[in-house]
Amino acid sequence: MSILEVEHISKSFNKTEALRDISFSLEKGQAVSIIGSSGSGKTTLLRCLNFLETPDKGIIRVNGETLFDADNPATRAESAIRKKRLHFGLVFQSFNLFPQYTALENVMLAKELLAKEQPDYKTRKKEIHAEIQSLSESLLSQMGLDNRKDSYPHQLSGGQCQRVAIARALALNPDILCFDEPTSALDPELTGEVLRVIKELADHDTTMVIVTHEMAFAKDVADHVIFMDGGSIVEQGDPVQIFENPAEERTQRFLGTG
Repeated sequence: MSILEVEHISKSFNKTEALRDISFSLEKGQAVSIIGSSGSGKTTLLRCLNFLETPDKGIIRVNGETLFDADNPATRAESAIRKKRLHFGLVFQSFNLFPQYTALENVMLAKELLAKEQPDYKTRKKEIHAEIQSLSESLLSQMGLDNRKDSYPHQLSGGQCQRVAIARALALNPDILCFDEPTSALDPELTGEVLRVIKELADHDTTMVIVTHEMAFAKDVADHVIFMDGGSIVEQGDPVQIFENPAEERTQRFLGTG
């Protein structure tokens, strides 16, 4: 069974159709790369998956559970959105780290806020805090940042900030990790270090949806590639098919193979 099923998602802003009838699925442990020109709807799609935007039509399922069905008002309740977001970790283009917190505190923050809602939090506060700190330190170590855990964002390079953001997303153990152009705010010399981290996550079967303009990386890391244009999926398939033998003229033009 697919871990993620997206069926006929559409989204408009006023009279502009940002997404038109988007459907795809993703198996556990797979990575899908979404490519396309600026304005093709890639980021809007990620925002719909994370419930930062509400689709006008369509269905989103995770692990067989219907998280959103535009025809079912019960799935559109604002009160349930935060819980639904826990299924998806989102790494933004611009890091979105809190400047007043250290790298470690940034990674720990969301996990600690959720822990406070546990019925045993008051009696196990120190123990829970220690567990969250240990997990967060381990994730920073995985990102190659063990020696920068006490640094503030302004003391870190862009690549280091993005790796902190990845650790923060992983801390909540999401079903699916989403990346929105994770290297677009980085200088070329810092891009490689972030792409290496994402590649390592893919090698360890992390389920991911990656919006990227790095074509060589998309081809190398993805199990499935989606090409979007004008708010629609023009073509999707395995990387060899899309990058070496695209069937659609728009895909060929975008990749320069036509």
